[in-house]
Amino acid sequence: MGEDLDELIEKPARDGNEADILVGRRVRALRLERNLSLNDLAGKTGISIGALSQIERGLSSLRVRVIWPLAAALSVEPSALIGDGNDASSDLYCVRSHLRRSLPVHSEGIAKVLLSPPGATLTGIIVTVEPGGGTAEAYAHAGHEFGFVLSGEVELSVDGTSYVLKQGDSFAFKSTLLHSFTNSSQMRGEILWVNTTKPSEVRDNA
Repeated sequence: MGEDLDELIEKPARDGNEADILVGRRVRALRLERNLSLNDLAGKTGISIGALSQIERGLSSLRVRVIWPLAAALSVEPSALIGDGNDASSDLYCVRSHLRRSLPVHSEGIAKVLLSPPGATLTGIIVTVEPGGGTAEAYAHAGHEFGFVLSGEVELSVDGTSYVLKQGDSFAFKSTLLHSFTNSSQMRGEILWVNTTKPSEVRDNA
């Protein structure tokens, strides 16, 4: 199957063209967002790793019969791969403000919005903590983190020490230390939070 589908992938120009490069960037962004390796995607689509690599680098053009299995493996509509150039929903390097994705949370009064694009080494999040909201319990995970209080107030506990942080305050610590946060004020708190661990890898009790 892999060889048959590979034959349906055109190899136009050595350096690719703008449309093929855009499609390749979307495919790679979606693959990374789903934590799939090229080998994983090859297994799901029947397209060889070499052919997929050519696609992601914009050196191959997709034909219709290849788009369908590729879109199915990435859990998107085919149009998500080949839409017009103004569609920046799956970009490797930028996240448009109106296309931010919410992250699941397990505690009351907390909302998280992902700022970083797929495959980024650093995970940027805006954490909103409503009055009375906070983590259910202290938690720890791999990595390091940094935060900057954008507005309001939040109480952060790290390794048994508590800090009341207000707008303009910042913090950083090893994620392996037990940490938690709450908002005991009457005003919503908003934090720009940066983590070296991907959201899917964090045992996040928040």
